[in-house]
Amino acid sequence: MRQGLQFFVSILLARLLSPEDFGVIAMLYVFIGLASLFIDCGFSSALVQRQDITLTDESTVFFFNLGMGALMALALCAAAPWIATFFELPILLNLTYVMALNLFISAFGSIHNTLLTKALDFKTIMKVGMGATSCSGLMAVLMAWWGFGVWSLAWQTLLSSLVTVALLWWWHPWRPRWEFSLFSLSRLFRFGSFLMLSSLLDVLYTRLYAVLIGKFFSARELGFYTRADTTQHLPTNVLKNVLNRVAFPVFSMAAADKAKLVRGLRKVLMAMMLINIPAMLGMMVLAEPLVLTLFGSKWLPSVPFLQVLCLAGALWPLHLVNLNVLKAQGRSDLFFRIEVIKKVVGVLLILLASLHSVMAVAWSQVITGIFAFFINAHYSGVLLGYGPWSQLRELTPFGLVGMTMVAMIWIIRQQLHWQPAVELLVLSGLGAAIYFFICRLLRLAAFDELVAMLMQLKVRR
Repeated sequence: MRQGLQFFVSILLARLLSPEDFGVIAMLYVFIGLASLFIDCGFSSALVQRQDITLTDESTVFFFNLGMGALMALALCAAAPWIATFFELPILLNLTYVMALNLFISAFGSIHNTLLTKALDFKTIMKVGMGATSCSGLMAVLMAWWGFGVWSLAWQTLLSSLVTVALLWWWHPWRPRWEFSLFSLSRLFRFGSFLMLSSLLDVLYTRLYAVLIGKFFSARELGFYTRADTTQHLPTNVLKNVLNRVAFPVFSMAAADKAKLVRGLRKVLMAMMLINIPAMLGMMVLAEPLVLTLFGSKWLPSVPFLQVLCLAGALWPLHLVNLNVLKAQGRSDLFFRIEVIKKVVGVLLILLASLHSVMAVAWSQVITGIFAFFINAHYSGVLLGYGPWSQLRELTPFGLVGMTMVAMIWIIRQQLHWQPAVELLVLSGLGAAIYFFICRLLRLAAFDELVAMLMQLKVRR
């Protein structure tokens, strides 16, 4: 629901703002992402993974986050003149100040959100997210309508953090104790430090494109690429939030029982890919009517980027599930070594691609995604006996069904000359029907389990 509401707001903003506005704010992504990592330092994951956490541990992490939030906000403010000069955009100076304030505000709600995740209390998380998205989205749309341009995006982020923190403190009873333990900090840091370094590499890789495209090409080109990237990430972000919030704590509970962990890994992989494959392949073949219908003709240059990035997104759940298994087993050291290998390769590919074209940057994501899957799944094979070839063998039927669906939709689309909205509605519905009909015909186990689960939910209601 929250992701859907955010996407609806982004549609309205895309129609009210220019590609340059989105490109300008995207230039700050890497700096905000890096600062956020240093605020948390992997302690949130450590609190979820360990089962013997005390109030002293939680209070220590809370005050650490506040201190680092203030420090990172000041550091970002100090770097603001350099950032504006680097991109040759004076407006980035004041934008950086606003985004720096957002870092400090967000630190106040970090522990509440972590504890809700560990307790699997996603109802409260959903209410907080919906409240923050509604308030900030409404304000951003009004500001964009009134002509505030890129500032509507900056203030949307700030208000979202303010509302999130307020609602977390209102709905969750946790309060810090006035104490700070260096022992707690060091104990948690032994696990969290590797995750922090891994996340650091991930941010550098996933957001480096914004720096390179913004520097070597233009804010407009970056806006088109960012629009394609965020659109492709809508379904994958939904799955990502589910996996990161649910799989990690649940896998952590089963970490001692490897047979049970393998069963859970297989079940999650099948369920996620059953949904993700048709979503990504369908978005790829219907990219043009999708962009025209949702964002308008001014965003048409983002279509080729979206089609390529959908190929990269098709494998995304495989990365997340395999990595969550490693984290759940307490192997943050191995997690870090894997991330180093993947991100070094990924960064090199992006750097080389940026010397050629923006489209080359998109293709580098596909190549890196394939390479990353084999490394992630290799260690699932080493630790659990369920490696990349075993996973691919079980996922092959979904891929073949998905390609069959895409071929049929592409053939039908060549015969039609409807309005983009009608074409998108009819063909997306037809594609889903074809995909699930073939899955049912082949009696794929994951599909039958999904249907059974939905029937159980219907009966309970």
